[in-house]
Amino acid sequence: MADRSVALQKPSAPPSPVHGGTQQATVYRILLAISFVHLFNDSIQSVIPAIFPILKDNLFLTFTQIGWISFAINFTSSLIQPVIGYAADRRPTPILLPIGMCFTFAGVFLLAHAHTYLLVLLAVILIGLGSATFHPEGMRVAHMAAGMRKGLSQSIFQVGGNAGQSLAPLLTKFIFVPYGQIGAMAFTFVAGAGILVQSYVAKWYHGMLKAGYTFKKRTAGRTLDPARRKSIWNATVVLVVLVFIRSWYGAAISSYYAFYLMEAYRISIENAQIYIFLFLASGAVGTFFGGPLADRYGRRNLIIFSMVGTAPIALILPFVSSFWAGVLLVISGFVLLSSFSVTVVYAQMLHPGNIGTVSGLITGFAFGMGGIGSLVLGNLGDVWGIANVMIAVGFLPLLGLLALLLPSDRTLDQWSKE
Repeated sequence: MADRSVALQKPSAPPSPVHGGTQQATVYRILLAISFVHLFNDSIQSVIPAIFPILKDNLFLTFTQIGWISFAINFTSSLIQPVIGYAADRRPTPILLPIGMCFTFAGVFLLAHAHTYLLVLLAVILIGLGSATFHPEGMRVAHMAAGMRKGLSQSIFQVGGNAGQSLAPLLTKFIFVPYGQIGAMAFTFVAGAGILVQSYVAKWYHGMLKAGYTFKKRTAGRTLDPARRKSIWNATVVLVVLVFIRSWYGAAISSYYAFYLMEAYRISIENAQIYIFLFLASGAVGTFFGGPLADRYGRRNLIIFSMVGTAPIALILPFVSSFWAGVLLVISGFVLLSSFSVTVVYAQMLHPGNIGTVSGLITGFAFGMGGIGSLVLGNLGDVWGIANVMIAVGFLPLLGLLALLLPSDRTLDQWSKE
């Protein structure tokens, strides 16, 4: 052990790994690198909803068909992410990081040239595969580079993704409206940059594993009494349902609210995108501050506030003027997504050592199931009208009261140490 300590002090070697990095300094350069790649990945994903209005006009699509496109990318991630996360927990594979971005590169290239509905579906499936490959290993890297600052590391990692998602309306306004579908070609350069950064991160990741980094496991995992194990899994189910609800409401705003603005307020497609940007950008800010707020006021309390606090805003949003709609979207975006990184950390504490699996479950399966919500909302938009859909989804955040069923922070801390 002494020889290893000496070896790890060499400048070219990674920081000393001790049981999941609990005695390791926070590696900010890696956190920032993986956060930027998260921004690249999710900005490319944001191309999909951003291009909906263009695809709807070019290919004469219905809201139901748009829902299927959203479903394809989200459901692809939901199926693959937990599987990759589970495999990575048992055999970490750093090379998956650049490989995933290669899938994304291919998907964006195909999307720019897709002139049929089936080719669009194939393109978004490739982008979904790239995202599914990135997220579990990306979260493991963020956890590995965090040292003692797990909450902060998740905030840094997740804010990159949510910032990327917030770019969708700006992409519509400044790229797809003036240049059309071929504008997606610009994102092949983003994917190329992502491949380069991922290669750098993968090299560091490989070095950490070679130096002996191990993720801390629950030492008493096999001796937990059945009641405790049942409580942990009940909490996991509640957490997944909460993320599922949050995803449904987020899909309603990001994918369909622009159509509602165009119909109800006669706002142009370019100006409607500004409202969506306000919601998503404030959500990115909320994601960053969610970690520190949870440290101060409690993880469970923040999750409850995030869900229940959004409910009254969501209920009155369809009935206010266009000015107040913008104001409410800023507030609701911040509140709703303030729990984004907190739910991930909460899930990781429920299942220590299974970082990839848990991350795949929370950001993959739960968000992928949000794709079902987008599909359902698209069908309802064709049948009920988009205005009635926006009124109906306002009730979704009320289900956030389920967060009251989550164990307290004190209980969670006790479980994570056993």
